[in-house]
Amino acid sequence: MTKQIIHTDQAPEAIGTYSQGVRVGDTVYLSGQIPLDPASMTLVDGDMEAQTRRVFDNLQAVARAAGGELADVVKVNVFLKDLAHFPLVNQVMAEYFAAPYPARAAIGVASLPKGAQVEMDAVMVLGR
Repeated sequence: MTKQIIHTDQAPEAIGTYSQGVRVGDTVYLSGQIPLDPASMTLVDGDMEAQTRRVFDNLQAVARAAGGELADVVKVNVFLKDLAHFPLVNQVMAEYFAAPYPARAAIGVASLPKGAQVEMDAVMVLGR
């Protein structure tokens, strides 16, 4: 199988040696997204809710560039600097996903790129 690199201007440019997403067959691996505004490449202003929404918006943009939607996501990994924000992430996630929800892990971390409070990556399956 060949791999297809996914890129969109609607999500932040990769800030390292990785791609926004990679498609292999019907599976798309969405790279970790932090709450960067794609136009300015700076962290969004606002509270944890604003940061969480920006992360989901960035993931959604990459999913769409790959020919899918967040509804096609089967696994999400959430990385939080403070696990006390987990209930808020759940609340916002419920606005972006409908049942049946994807599998998910939530991991507390010491730090994230650019001082972000949250990062998420995902796996999406197309043509289900």
